[in-house]
Amino acid sequence: MKRSEEITHKYFTFLDKHIQDVISGTVPDFMELNEIAGELAVSHKHLTDTIKKEAGEHPCYFYDGKIIEQAKKMLISSDKSVAEIARIFTYDPSNFSKFFKKMTGFTPGNFRNSKKNLI
Repeated sequence: MKRSEEITHKYFTFLDKHIQDVISGTVPDFMELNEIAGELAVSHKHLTDTIKKEAGEHPCYFYDGKIIEQAKKMLISSDKSVAEIARIFTYDPSNFSKFFKKMTGFTPGNFRNSKKNLI
């Protein structure tokens, strides 16, 4: 495996574990990209350049996407309020709603309602 592929693989593996750790409360907050780079023993610039080259987008694109993916699962599968879910994901509820809408085109409540109507 090329070094760039190894870094990319480690980044995605780290993100999955880190996001689960935040959701479960094991870790109090999401790490900054430069902190993740440090955990992977590469510079912030090297991590960014490598992920862009290997996966086609900035690392934050995938980080945010994985957070949204987990938030969507929780919105569909739990009865927790949007505010509770926002706090689980370490967001202020209004910031979470803005972030969610920017990423998906839906507010968290509208997303939940549209999915519940399909079940």
